[in-house]
Amino acid sequence: MHLSRSSARRWQIAGVAAVAVALTGVGLGVASADENSAPTVNCPAVAGELGAVPARAQAEIERNLALLNTQIAEANKRLVTSKGEGGPNFIQNAILGPLKDKRVAAINRMATAIGRSAAKPDLNVNALATCSLNQNGGGVAAPEPTAVQAAPEGSQAGGGAAPTVSCPAVAGALGTVPAQARAEIDRNLALLGTQIAEANRRLVTSQGEGGKNFIQNAILGPLKDKRVAAINRMATAIGRSAAKPNLDVDALATCSLNQNGGGAAAPEPTAAPGGGNAGGNAGGNAGNGNAGNGTAPTVNCPQVSGLPSIPVQARDEVARNLELLNTQIIEADNRLASTIGQGGPNFIRNAILGPLEDKRTATLNRIETAIGRNAVKPEGLERFAPCSLNQ
Repeated sequence: MHLSRSSARRWQIAGVAAVAVALTGVGLGVASADENSAPTVNCPAVAGELGAVPARAQAEIERNLALLNTQIAEANKRLVTSKGEGGPNFIQNAILGPLKDKRVAAINRMATAIGRSAAKPDLNVNALATCSLNQNGGGVAAPEPTAVQAAPEGSQAGGGAAPTVSCPAVAGALGTVPAQARAEIDRNLALLGTQIAEANRRLVTSQGEGGKNFIQNAILGPLKDKRVAAINRMATAIGRSAAKPNLDVDALATCSLNQNGGGAAAPEPTAAPGGGNAGGNAGGNAGNGNAGNGTAPTVNCPQVSGLPSIPVQARDEVARNLELLNTQIIEADNRLASTIGQGGPNFIRNAILGPLEDKRTATLNRIETAIGRNAVKPEGLERFAPCSLNQ
C-alpha cells in the first residue's frame, strides 16, 4: 500500500513538470514570434499632393521624394535594431519625432522649389509629415515615386510675369554737379541701376516664397536701405565742392511694385549733368596742352562666353556677377571721362585698367565657384579679365 501511494505521487510530480515544460515552451514561442516582427512606420504619400510640377523644379522634387523614401527606410531599420530599448515613449521620441522633423524640411523644400516657378502648393505639412506605426510589421505604405512628370510650361499656375520695382528718378533731383564730384555721382547712379536690376531678379526667383509681407520685408525694404545710402553719398560728394542739395531722401529711396512686370521706371542716367566749372576747367586744361576737350576713351573688355550649362542653384549668383561686370565697365568709363588730363603716361593703366582687371578677375572667379558647387567647375575665365582702351 505504501509503495503504491509513492508510485502515484511520483506520477503526479512528473505530470505537473510536463505541463510546466509545455507551458514554458508555448510562452517562449509567443515571445519568439513577438521578437521576429518589429513594427514599421506608415507615412502619408506626398507626391500626389504637390500638384503640377514645373520643369525647373523637377530635379529638386525628385531628389526630395527619394529622400523621403530613404528616411522611411532608416526609421524602419532603427525600429528593428532598437527593439526592447528605452521606455514607453522611446519610439516616439527617438524615431517618429525626428522622422517628422526631417519630413517637414523635405516637404517645405519641395513647396518652395515649385513656388519659384509657379503657384506655391498649399500643403498640410504637419499631416503629411506625421507617421504612425504598423504593429507587427504589416501594411507599409507604398514608396514615393522618384520620378515626376513635369507640367507643360503653359499650364503652370501662377506663370504670369513677376512684378518689377518702380523707383523715383534721382539724377534730376541732384541739381548741378561739380566736376570734382562727377565720378562719384556717376558711380552711385550706376549703382542705383544695379540695385533695381537685382531686386527685379529677386522678384522673379522668389515667386511663391514667404507670406503676404515677404516682398516688402525681403526685397523692397532692403532696396530702400541701399538707395538711402547711395543717395546720401551723392549729396555728401556734391556738398564737398558746392552747396549740398536738400533732397527728400525718404521719398527718393522708396520704391513700389509694378504688378505683372509692367511699367518699370526708366533707368538712372549714368553720367551726371556737369556744373558751370566743368567747361572752364576743360578749356583751361586744353590751353595748357593737356588733353581735355576731346572725347574721353572708353574701356574695351572681352565678352564672357563659353559658359557651361548653369545649374539652377547657381543661376541667380551667376547673373548677379555678370551684371557686376557691366557695372565695373561703366564705372571705369566714368572714371576715364572725369580724369581727362590727370596723371602721367601710365595713369590710365595704373589707376583704371589695372584695378578694373583685378575686379573682373575676382568676379569671374566667383562665377566659376558658383557653378562648381553643383556642376563641373569651368576653368580659365580669368582670360576675360584684361581690358584695353577704345581711343
